[in-house]
This record gives sequence, C-alpha cells and structure tokens, in this order.
Amino acid sequence: MTAPAATALVSGGKDSIYAAYLAETQGFAVGELVTLRPEEDDAWLFHTPNLPLVALQAEAWGKAHRSVAVAGRGEAAEAAALHAALEGPPRLVTAGAIASSYQWARLHRACFELGHRLYTPLWGKDAGRVVREEIGAGLDIRLVHLAAEPLTPDLLGRRLDLALLGELERRSTEVRAGHVAGEGGEYETLVLDAPFFASRLVPDEVERTERPGTSRLTVRRAHLAPKGQGPAESV
Repeated sequence: MTAPAATALVSGGKDSIYAAYLAETQGFAVGELVTLRPEEDDAWLFHTPNLPLVALQAEAWGKAHRSVAVAGRGEAAEAAALHAALEGPPRLVTAGAIASSYQWARLHRACFELGHRLYTPLWGKDAGRVVREEIGAGLDIRLVHLAAEPLTPDLLGRRLDLALLGELERRSTEVRAGHVAGEGGEYETLVLDAPFFASRLVPDEVERTERPGTSRLTVRRAHLAPKGQGPAESV
C-alpha cells in the first residue's frame, strides 16, 4: 500500500517552504501545501502576512493547496483549526519550527492525536545556520513584517541575502539581541522564488503600513512569471 503524500504546513515564509523542500530531498513526496488563516493579525500559532500568495507558490511548485480558515480568535480556536486541517489518514506533516516550544508542542500534540508523523528538520538548529542554508538553497526571501527595534522600516521588502543576514546579526549584537531567523517574531518573510519553483512570483501591487514598533508589506496583487530575469533588490 502506498503511503499518503506528505502534507506541508506552509505560511509562505522561508522556514515552512524550506522544511517542505527538505522533506522531498529525504524522499517524502509532498502532495499538498496547507495554510491556516487566522482572523487576527497577531495570531498565537500562525504566521499571517500575505497568506493568499501561498496559492501562487503552490502553483509554481506544482502542488495542491488548501487554505483553512480559523473560526474564532485565541489559542483554542487556532488549535481546533489545526486539528481539523490535518484530519485524514496517517501521514508525514512538515513544519518550519526552529525554536518556538509553544509552536512545536501544539504541532506535536495535533499530529500525535491524529496518528501523523511530524517532520521539523530545522528544529533546534542555530538560527544563523538555518538562514544561511535557506539562502544557499537559492530561495528568494523578502522581509515583509518587521517588529523588533533593530529592524528599521528601510529593510521592508529587501531580499534576505548573506549581506543582509550579516547586517541583522550585527544589529542583534550591537543594538538589541534577537533571533536572527525571526523565530521570536522579530520579522516575517515571503518566498518569491526557489530553484524547485517552475516560475517566480512577481508582486504587482504592494502596500506598506507602519505602526509604532512594526512595519508591514502586504502584496495586494501578484502573478507568476517565467524565470530568467534577475530578482529586484527590494519589492
């Protein structure tokens, strides 16, 4: 009997996309990308910026996509939505957790209760090493939400390359300590391209918003385009 294809919990950011890719390099066929859509921007468990773009990422990658709404607000509603999204035959479930015990424990509980195997290949790794691996794998990663003192609004939309990572590490040392992979909510990302995508995401309309202590880039419209043209430095 053939095992069900793996399910990847994907927010559109670097860690969840990269974790799903690593599962495939280990021989697990990822059949679908699943996105949880919270009602509130400051969700307890889930990334929220630019969630509609995961459908384009899935199309570029040749994967099915499911978007599951979180009915209600708060921890209980998010846990219930996660459980409902993962119901079905036992299978591998991938996630991009690195250091959040809160996130990992709730993912593990849902998978255990449903008989799934949780695959979190980034868990416990050094933050700088994780980001270097993601950059080295060829991901075009953009900063789309900033919520930490060292991260100034001019970084919004910038591509996360080795030079920018070095700057984030410097600011974390000299200004205020933070998780350089953004695991503590310091920043969130959007993947526009990867070597395993057949096409790349091109933002058509973006909106920048700033509030005290945070700044966000929301892609209102985007399309898929053939590869070949070099990526822009910033969105």
